[in-house]
Amino acid sequence: MDRPFEAAHKIMKNIRRILTIAGVILALSVSVWTQTSLPSLNGDNVDVQAQKGKVVVLAIGASWLPLSGKQAEFTNQLVRKYSGKNVAVYFIATDSTNPKSKTYATDEQIRQWASTNKLTATVLRDSDGATILRKFTIDQVPAFVVLDKNGNQSGDAFGGIDPKYDITVPISKKIESLL
Repeated sequence: MDRPFEAAHKIMKNIRRILTIAGVILALSVSVWTQTSLPSLNGDNVDVQAQKGKVVVLAIGASWLPLSGKQAEFTNQLVRKYSGKNVAVYFIATDSTNPKSKTYATDEQIRQWASTNKLTATVLRDSDGATILRKFTIDQVPAFVVLDKNGNQSGDAFGGIDPKYDITVPISKKIESLL
């Protein structure tokens, strides 16, 4: 008579384990999906969506991209234009932190790239774009994303850069509409 009870107990115990594991996996998945805190090159963590009251501009690129120098120019234009206003501008480097990756770059290499391009925005790291590209459904870099004063994405990403077209014009219109 004890055997059916023991078998049922064992099954219930296994079900609890499976549910616990599934819950942990789900919790980790949700935290990755909602996480927007990224490390800066100076060691701080910055949550780009937790800047309540500020419009946030994210310039998403990589030091190895041919158009990233032009993106740095556009980013600097936005930094200058909105200096002293409730606008924060960040450059998010999606260079890999995995030394085996073809797109690998150390923090020092990204600092050097930023210095060479006279980038004035705070540089954040998002290895391989794992957080930002998924969070804001960006399908290409370089790109720009504008967040409203509540940290929500405002419209589609401004993707791609044409060196002959000043992308800061539509980005500025979006920013102005949110200020």
